[in-house]
Amino acid sequence: MGQVYDGIDERLARWIEAQAMFFVGTAPLAADGHVNLSPKGPIGSLRVVSPTEVAYLDVVGSGAETAAHLQENGRIVIMLCAFAGPPRILRLHGRGEVVWAEDPGFDELRARLAFDEPEVAQLRRAIVRVDVTRVADACGFGVPLMDHVGHRPNATKWAHGKLAKGGAAALEDYKATKNAASIDGLPAWPVPADQPAS
Repeated sequence: MGQVYDGIDERLARWIEAQAMFFVGTAPLAADGHVNLSPKGPIGSLRVVSPTEVAYLDVVGSGAETAAHLQENGRIVIMLCAFAGPPRILRLHGRGEVVWAEDPGFDELRARLAFDEPEVAQLRRAIVRVDVTRVADACGFGVPLMDHVGHRPNATKWAHGKLAKGGAAALEDYKATKNAASIDGLPAWPVPADQPAS
């Protein structure tokens, strides 16, 4: 029932764009390390760049597992599944890299990919680029049918609150304390030299 594709063709790209969200999976090399699976959205934060490349806009969160794992070993899988319409699961395996918001090429790449942007600009943390090496789908019979009601406003409200209380550098300070390392201690977000990680 499942099929392996040569790449992401126009039909698959249209299907990807029609989904409500996507999931990102990574893992450290250590056998006792923690595998990570993160839900991502909106779907407009994911772009099909070519048949063998996708990218997504990563925003500030309570952890930075994906970034830490990619910087250690590069392995990543992006999974999408149909919560409406015909059942399908699509997995995009590949090698990922992190382009941080502080990197020189970030703004140019972000403008070119034209992501759906967060309301608070300081929430932009990175762009994750994925060189897709395997494209495969599966039946998706076990995925429930669900209605997409809308996007949650929590991240925007949280960011506004942080900035109101802590000033313009509040989210940078948050990344330095909460995003500097994975739960297994792998380095994640690059902390400025004058600001120690905790």
